[in-house]
Amino acid sequence: MSTQSNGMVTLALSKGRIFEETLPLLAAAGIEVLEDPEKSRKLILPTNRPDVQVVLVRATDVPTYVQYGGADLGVAGKDILIEHGGQGLYQPLDLNIAKCRMSVAVREGFDYAAAVKQGSRIRVATKYTAIARQHFADKGVHVDLIKLYGSMELAPLTGLADAIVDLVSTGKTLVANHLVEVEPFMQISSRLVVNQAALKLKRDQLRPLIDAFASAIPKD
Repeated sequence: MSTQSNGMVTLALSKGRIFEETLPLLAAAGIEVLEDPEKSRKLILPTNRPDVQVVLVRATDVPTYVQYGGADLGVAGKDILIEHGGQGLYQPLDLNIAKCRMSVAVREGFDYAAAVKQGSRIRVATKYTAIARQHFADKGVHVDLIKLYGSMELAPLTGLADAIVDLVSTGKTLVANHLVEVEPFMQISSRLVVNQAALKLKRDQLRPLIDAFASAIPKD
């Protein structure tokens, strides 16, 4: 059932880093989540406000829940929003949280510069196919994309792909798997996304939330 018809405000979050880094923003709006998602089996978490609840969904599903009214607003990475396309979503704020970068990585000793000469062809494994396709198109390089959902680092090591396009924060996983980050090309952070119908129907509830989030965005 769509959440739009009742007075409840539903916020979609994914577990882990985004959840943890959204908590201080919620606190600025006077909202406290009453259960720990790592300990609770519930997928809908109550808050200290009877009219606000949090739904836990996969990071990649946050824009879909917000777009179709399963949630009124949510927090999603720029990477997820680009892949999703962002249709039907109002994106008022870059929250400056869960920061990392999108990068190309290859196995140690691989001549990446030679592999991406204009007009050449390269095989790339990634779950970010839209981002990777655009990146290599901008370079004039033909790309064969292999969509993977996890363990990207294995692809160059097994010969499945020449390179990977993936999120990097510390780079330790790459080093541990004898991969080299050769081309960081997009800074990623998480954005607030809002259902456009909800913004009209629940304006009095959502506007103060958005304003409180805006005032609490961490500075660099």
